[in-house]
Amino acid sequence: MEFVNKIKNFKLSLLDKFVLSQVLGATFVCLILFIIVWIAPETLFKIIKKVLNDHISIYTAFKLLIFEIPKVLAKAIPVGILLGSLFTFDRLSKNSELSILRGIGLSFYRIMLPVIYLGVVLSVLCYIVNDRLVPFASQKLGESKGGGSHFVYIVENPNKTPKQNIIVSNFTPKKIFNITVLNFSNENYSDATTFKSIVFSPVATVQKNAWVLEDALIYTIDSNGIYKKVEKKDKYPILEEKNQSREVFDLMLNTTRKERVFTNRQISKYSKLLKKANFSDEYRYFKAKLYQRYLHPLTCILFAIIGCMLGFSPPRSQRLVGYTIAVGMIFGYYITLPFFDLLAQKGVVPSFIAASFPIIMFIISIFIIKKVKDL
Repeated sequence: MEFVNKIKNFKLSLLDKFVLSQVLGATFVCLILFIIVWIAPETLFKIIKKVLNDHISIYTAFKLLIFEIPKVLAKAIPVGILLGSLFTFDRLSKNSELSILRGIGLSFYRIMLPVIYLGVVLSVLCYIVNDRLVPFASQKLGESKGGGSHFVYIVENPNKTPKQNIIVSNFTPKKIFNITVLNFSNENYSDATTFKSIVFSPVATVQKNAWVLEDALIYTIDSNGIYKKVEKKDKYPILEEKNQSREVFDLMLNTTRKERVFTNRQISKYSKLLKKANFSDEYRYFKAKLYQRYLHPLTCILFAIIGCMLGFSPPRSQRLVGYTIAVGMIFGYYITLPFFDLLAQKGVVPSFIAASFPIIMFIISIFIIKKVKDL
């Protein structure tokens, strides 16, 4: 409670400004280095290769590099504050400055308070980058075209039995091509599923209240599974229930889009569509990614605290341990994220638990470091 009151009544002193400037400078350098290391091996090589082969101009190559930065920046901000605070406090410890400050009555928590405030500011920046800049940059890079092939959607009756099976072979944001509609029979059989008709159409348009299949061929089937007749219709509407036409079309377009092209609001809306369509795996995956969008910025605050703690050590102690632990945390965090995504997608653990597990582990790490270093 006393520490919380100190945060509320906190005002920057000359010492705070010094510590903050040192951490901020080191964090900025770490950010730049992380971005360069992340982009250089693959992305930069591909862009340079395209320029040398005259596939793109130098100006286009420069734009591609600029739009790659936000995707890396969202990952780099927590890394920057961790290594920046670690480097600064390690140097203060090495020069005995932390020992002197503690000797005049300042607690370690008071000394690292400006770094925690910096962590809060960076967490807000990290949230904005993930929610706004990354989707914008991804769209500019052409990752949100929304076209694709092969989409299957099952329309259910009120009693949850299948009514229609809609199969799309190809689509763009404006047109749907090669559609097959399997209309299920209302008769119940214990050993088989029967159809009352099959509809083929080369193209369909999306209207406000329906998908309209053009030049549709309708194959009517009797109870024995034999074609009774074939007829042709210029217009054959499907998905005529309220809002169903638009919802299914949005669902189809978004199935080919990567998670990073969505804003948080769009992920939330898309998750609801997935849940309504009973796409359970995709729903759990996107819910986990949405929770990550909100929880990931918290790592900036936690990493700021961990960096300060790892940097604190007696002047003549071994320095390599703190940096090794920090690098291990960074790699462990980003390498295990896809694993937790998979656990959430398959329903092994709830989406929120999968997204929050790394955060919980970092909080536990803070208490362990505090006990080991006797802060």
